[in-house]
Formats: sequence, C-alpha cells, structure tokens
Amino acid sequence: MIRLHEPTFGEEEIEAAVEVLRSTRVTQGEKVKEFERKFCNLGYAYAISCNSGSSANLLAISALVATGRLKIGDEVIVPALSWSTTVFPLIQNGLIPVFVDCDPLTLNIDVNEVVKALSKKTQAIMPVHVYGNPCDLKTIETICKDNGLILIEDCCEALGAEYRDIPMGWDADIATFSFYFSHHITTLEGGIVVTQHKQLSDMLRIQRSHGWLRDVDSEVPYGFDPKFCFVELGYNLRMTELNAAIGLKQLPKLEGIVEKRRNAHQAYQRELKHIPYLRFQTENGYSSCFGFTMVLDNAPFSVTDFRQYLESKGIETRPIICGNMARQPVMMKYRHRVVGDLKNATEVMQSGLSIGCHQNITESDVLYVAECIESFVKKAA
Repeated sequence: MIRLHEPTFGEEEIEAAVEVLRSTRVTQGEKVKEFERKFCNLGYAYAISCNSGSSANLLAISALVATGRLKIGDEVIVPALSWSTTVFPLIQNGLIPVFVDCDPLTLNIDVNEVVKALSKKTQAIMPVHVYGNPCDLKTIETICKDNGLILIEDCCEALGAEYRDIPMGWDADIATFSFYFSHHITTLEGGIVVTQHKQLSDMLRIQRSHGWLRDVDSEVPYGFDPKFCFVELGYNLRMTELNAAIGLKQLPKLEGIVEKRRNAHQAYQRELKHIPYLRFQTENGYSSCFGFTMVLDNAPFSVTDFRQYLESKGIETRPIICGNMARQPVMMKYRHRVVGDLKNATEVMQSGLSIGCHQNITESDVLYVAECIESFVKKAA
C-alpha cells in the first residue's frame, strides 16, 4: 500500500508524550513555551502555537480584526484553489473573500489575476503555497507595498519551503503553519502563527486563551485578578503540553524529512515525464513537496477512472486540496466575489489528483507507481 501519508513520529515522540502524561501537567505550559521559542529559531520574531492549522488561520484573521488592521466588510484576495479553513475565518470575521484563479503550472495564485481583483475595499492578500510550492512572493509583496495591503501567508502545506532563500512567512505581516498528522512534522494536531509585530502577537495570545490577559505582559485594570481579566473576545485554541513535547522531538527532523520528500518528488517526475496526458506542478523556489500532483491534459480517460485504477493497485489518491473552493456548495450561502472564470482552478478540481510524496516513499515505490500509471495509460489511450 502506497499511502498518501505515513507518520513522522516514532518511539522518541511516544516516550516524550508518556513522560508528559506521567507528570500530569498536560495543559498549556512550559513545553508549549519551549516549542514556540524553538520554532522562532527558524527566523520568526513571535510564534504563537494553537491546536491546529485551521485554528492558526482563525486566530490570525481574528487578531487582525481585533487590532483594527482589518474591518468588517473589507475584501481579502484568496486563491480559488485553496482549503476551506483558508476562507472560512474571513467569513466568520465579517470579511469578504475575493477568489482569483491559479496558475496552471505552479498551481499557486495567479499574480496577474490578483491585480485585476484589486478594488477600493481590498485590504489584504492571502496566498496559499500549494503543496509546499512557494508563490511568487516578490510580485505579491510589491502589490501589497504599492497598495498598502496586509500580507497573510497560509503556509500550512509549506513548512520547510523557501523562496529566494527566504523561508515561508518571513516577510508576511502574519503567517500560519500546520502540524497535522499528514504534514511535514506533526504534533498530531497543532498549528502556529508567526508575526514580526508585538501588538499582533499579544492579541494572538489573548484570543487563543479565552480573551484573558494572563499570557501577555500588560497592565491589569485595578481590582481584577491578573489571571482572570478578560479584555477581548476569545477562544480556547491552546496547544497541550503533550502536543508540544512531540513537536520538540519533531522540529530537529524537519530538514531531513523535507529532503526525503523532495527526493521522492524528483523521482516521480523522472519516472513519469515520458507518459502522455499528465501535467505536473512546476516548482517555484524551494518546494517542501507536500504531495505529488498530476492534472490530466486532454486525456482520453477520466480522472475518476484513473483514481479508481490507482486505488485498486494499492496507491492512495485524493483531489488537489479541495479543488475550486469558490465552487463548493457552502459558498452559495455567504457573500464573496469572484474575479474571472477560474477556469484553471476548475480544471484542477475536475482533472487533478495527488498521490503520496512523504519521507517513507522508496525508489521501488516510485517505480511501482510509474509502472502502474504507464500500464493504465497505454490501455486507456
């Protein structure tokens, strides 16, 4: 079975988790703080952990609204080829997502369409680095600078990726990462928000934990208990000590895991490049290769038949992210704006798929996949 994902953790992480359980100190504490400090060593000023990458997106958007950087009714440009929890926090905070198409080769947000989408209401751009492939950040940053826009980077699939030797999220106003089971490193469930702004980092800590002041260095109004003073609407999105203990063992393994993913990705491309009807994602920068994508290009067979065949051969498949998010039924219920026909994102949804490209993929796995695909295409053509 060639699975979409394989666990990155082992006995070392299990022992660390058991040690936390035996201590009985399991809620957010010193290990969470240590994990945040060590994540900052990747080059970030402030890192605020939480219980998932989806929560990281929610916290990031909520903090931008709570600090007045974004206001109800503002528009935020997002790629149509994205994930639900890239878009939902915008709607949940009274913002208007503006969908633009993806580039058919990189699968990332099309910067030309971003320019077309600008309006008087535009206040931010939220690119997604699809499957770990860096967006054209130079152009996006220029657009943001020229128009006074906030840059929000969804890096949940892109930990370990770099654009022009700069790690994802370094130059953003705020950026998010995920440590879900299937991601580059895992805390089982978990996420983190990074920013260079102290005010934003404080608001993230406040909103992460009920809206109280306990986790920030701030003057407490007279008469209130410092541990139970609530100053903002908040959530309970905290990471546990258990998650952080696992993360502390995972962080040193990141570079090696990314290297193995890249090796698998390059092997796939080498073995499949001669097979017709398949279009692969073009690397833009140093990708962390979250998965291996294929889009059928004028193929005489359907993506459904192709996926069913691969599954029958023990090769797990899935759609690329969730396809065209603007076409998902939920979007009919909420205010949004669409720019252009989104034909590329629709093509990816209707004709695209991805297979596993993780640290456990071997050369023999790649050869087996290539053999299966070549056999199917020859019979179907």
